[in-house]
Amino acid sequence: MKRIFLFILTNIAVMLVLTVVTSALGINRFITAQGLNYPMLLAFAAVVGFTGAFFSLLISKPMAKWSTGAQVIDHPQNETERWLVATVQKLATKGNIGMPEVAVYEGEANAFATGAFKNSSLVAVSTGLLSSMTKEEVEAVLAHEVAHIVNGDMITLTLVQGVVNTFVVFFAKIVGYFVDRVILKNDRDGPGIGYYVTDIVCQIVFGLLASIIVAWFSRQREYRADAGAAGLMGTSQPMINALARLGGMTPGELPKSMAASGISDKPRFLALFSSHPAMEERIAALKNFRRGA
Repeated sequence: MKRIFLFILTNIAVMLVLTVVTSALGINRFITAQGLNYPMLLAFAAVVGFTGAFFSLLISKPMAKWSTGAQVIDHPQNETERWLVATVQKLATKGNIGMPEVAVYEGEANAFATGAFKNSSLVAVSTGLLSSMTKEEVEAVLAHEVAHIVNGDMITLTLVQGVVNTFVVFFAKIVGYFVDRVILKNDRDGPGIGYYVTDIVCQIVFGLLASIIVAWFSRQREYRADAGAAGLMGTSQPMINALARLGGMTPGELPKSMAASGISDKPRFLALFSSHPAMEERIAALKNFRRGA
């Protein structure tokens, strides 16, 4: 219920911001006078902006299982599986969330958490991660993923994505309409080629700029999940050790749609578009967190 309320509230906030900005600039009066249905465009942008983001979130768990081949541990068959389930159960209890599904998949070192609902989520780890890290380090990684769930990061990132999508769609069409009507002086009843070309170009450009905003938010949530893992384990050192270990590896590839959910350590020249901070920056932040604590 809280998330549904947040979704509705965010939609209202986006609509209000767009209304205030366009009213202050006189854009709404201009486009209405030129024949563009401003309220319909506003509603269309919000629907397009949020529908795709929330649909992706709703199908994220089954898609993650399908795309990675992750096998959910329904009945632990060995000591490792029993330990994984018990560890996630312990962390989930500490985080006051429902028990996530626990899964293992074949691949190089990586892990992820996904799911639309805090009490019905999925935590998955790769065989490469299990074989290359100590139990304490694996527990730290699991704590990091559980912290993402506790923090509601999946839903929050979806809301952020929906907001920026709405702005991209809305302003791309506004610019397209302006170019078509004012610059190219199209006086036909319908939009001309200038509108469609400008709309496409603006969606690409604005989408690129919007991805920087989403990536920045994603990096902040990684810092929070690291700190959350330290809180769940009662100490930050295991998470520091795990990050140091991961920094010396090449993380296993995840499907593009899930890249922000897994482990990543992008080169510095891609920092603006990276969903994760560099490992050394995360370690430094955790050390500062420990000193502050």
